[in-house]
Amino acid sequence: MTPTPLFHLAFPVNDIAQARAFYGDLLGCHEGRSAEKWVDFNFYGHQLVAHLAPGETGLSATNPVDEHDVPSRHFGVILSLPEWEALAAKLKAAGIKFIIEPHIRFKGEVGEQATMFFLDPSGNALEFKSFANMDYIFAK
Repeated sequence: MTPTPLFHLAFPVNDIAQARAFYGDLLGCHEGRSAEKWVDFNFYGHQLVAHLAPGETGLSATNPVDEHDVPSRHFGVILSLPEWEALAAKLKAAGIKFIIEPHIRFKGEVGEQATMFFLDPSGNALEFKSFANMDYIFAK
């Protein structure tokens, strides 16, 4: 049996210590290998690599989606609804400022989903979501 492929994403950060605090301490991503200018994180079973590259960070353009300005460059993960709700509560308690507050998008439609957008300390946008029906993740 072929194992499910894992996702790998390398992205820029302004400060490795801030990345460790945000991804490791706040989001609970275990740290893997690292060097002076990069660090691996286990991002829900996938490999995230924060690279020190201050000139490359920051929020990019947005596109309108369901009456919100969604950052065109973002990444995240799809969680179960209880995991999503727990994370939303944890982020609110930590004082995270949301770009798009936790809410339900496309209510009553095939793609109904809970979603939230926020920035890491380097200005990289993240989206965490949960689908009402996981079978509809790719449904049209």
